[in-house]
Amino acid sequence: MKIAVTGAAGFIGSHLAETLAKQGHEVVGIDSFTNYYAPELKQANAEDIAAAGVTLHRLDLATDDLASALAGVEFVFHLAGQPGISASTPLADYVRNNIVAVDNLLTACQRQPSLRLFVNVATSSVYGRHAYDPETEPPKPTSYYGVTKLAAEQLALALHREKRFPACSLRIFSVYGPRERPEKLYPKLIRSILTDTPFPLFEGSETHSRSYTFVGDIIEGFVSVLDQPEKLIGEIINMGSDVEMTTGEGIAIIEQIMGKKAKLDIRPKRPGDQLHTCANIGKARELLGYNPHTQLADGLRAEVDWYVNRIYANNLHNV
Repeated sequence: MKIAVTGAAGFIGSHLAETLAKQGHEVVGIDSFTNYYAPELKQANAEDIAAAGVTLHRLDLATDDLASALAGVEFVFHLAGQPGISASTPLADYVRNNIVAVDNLLTACQRQPSLRLFVNVATSSVYGRHAYDPETEPPKPTSYYGVTKLAAEQLALALHREKRFPACSLRIFSVYGPRERPEKLYPKLIRSILTDTPFPLFEGSETHSRSYTFVGDIIEGFVSVLDQPEKLIGEIINMGSDVEMTTGEGIAIIEQIMGKKAKLDIRPKRPGDQLHTCANIGKARELLGYNPHTQLADGLRAEVDWYVNRIYANNLHNV
């Protein structure tokens, strides 16, 4: 099958594109290589997926003509966007990259008669401070990120409701693992321990709970979408882990793996942050046979190995 993956040089997108290509699919990757974080890190991901056989197009979803890249696609996985909860990122950036971009992408996808399913990848941030509800509960986002990702989801589903456009949305929860973005908790923590520098921790966040989900488990869930697309059209599905851990417990596991304590630098509380997330995945189990199985310690060991051997060894932690 011909499958397009947006954000294909990013964290989750690169894993998905690589996995699909290795399974024998024709995979088209789209990424704009924004400067949200160092392009060198995305380039490393791009090299990995190219080696697997992915054709990567450098395109801006908000402004570029996508027709050629999407010609003949059967599935589109939309993972690109303005990520994260950041007080320094203006609303305009979230609107451009999470709403305008998906509108342009959806317009292009509607012109592809071959399309069987558009998979929007959303986030637990749409639920707000406490994310442990089923998909039927009203979203209550508390950040620009959550608000605009919810808007993107609804743009896709509005097309389904109005024009029977084949779309679904997968809401993912606290994904971690190799290739994770450098501003996220675990890469920052690993770097600080390796370089013996202070680790910035937002006040009170060590007690925040998360359903940390290993990227390999998420990819297995995504791939299962290909088996039954008709059943998923119009659906919203939570996808994550239903095992809850605190940020403090995660930090302790990394310290144990690396054999060294982090030097914590407590920073003021971050507005809009989530206090508790635990994925309610009953629907994903029922519709997709989704079954996350990776223990946090095992997944974090894989992430530490990747960071030490791919990032730190090649001096990419300084870019």
